[in-house]
Amino acid sequence: MIDEITLIEQLQNASTKEQAYRQLVATYKERLYWHIRKIVISHDDADDVLQNTFIKIFKGIHNFKQESQLFSWMYRIATNESISFINKRAKENNLDITEYQYGLTSNLDSDSLFSGDEIQQVLQKAIASLPTKQQLVFNMKYFDNLKYKQISDILETSEGALKASYFHAVKKIEEFIKNKYTLV
Repeated sequence: MIDEITLIEQLQNASTKEQAYRQLVATYKERLYWHIRKIVISHDDADDVLQNTFIKIFKGIHNFKQESQLFSWMYRIATNESISFINKRAKENNLDITEYQYGLTSNLDSDSLFSGDEIQQVLQKAIASLPTKQQLVFNMKYFDNLKYKQISDILETSEGALKASYFHAVKKIEEFIKNKYTLV
């Protein structure tokens, strides 16, 4: 893999853009797919959003000002595309985003690409019940192992606010799981 600065230069150069773009997709598509999938839940929807994300990256790379890491910029695009997609679908179904996402988690047991057991399904339902920002922060911190600084760059929010969001998300998830297993 070439270094990020060289890749950006190649992406912004018309003669090397397509080859560099293929390198970019090969390098980042899996990480971005899983980030998107945690938000939109469905594999097919995640594929669609991932494709839209890479189209936006390709069309907008000349506007990338290198004020953050390339990956943070791409993650921000993927996050915004995912939220826009979920908001659109929720609106089409006359639901708020949290209700819509929570409903999607009910389909996980029939999803051949979801290999989780019952507790993982409960965890996904708990995450889907959180407000959008808490979902994003929890997923990026817990599953993606991103540092608060990276999440701050992606979500354009202070690290202190992210730490508070993560703390509240963990407490709500713990409560959700505790309620699920004390009622059974």
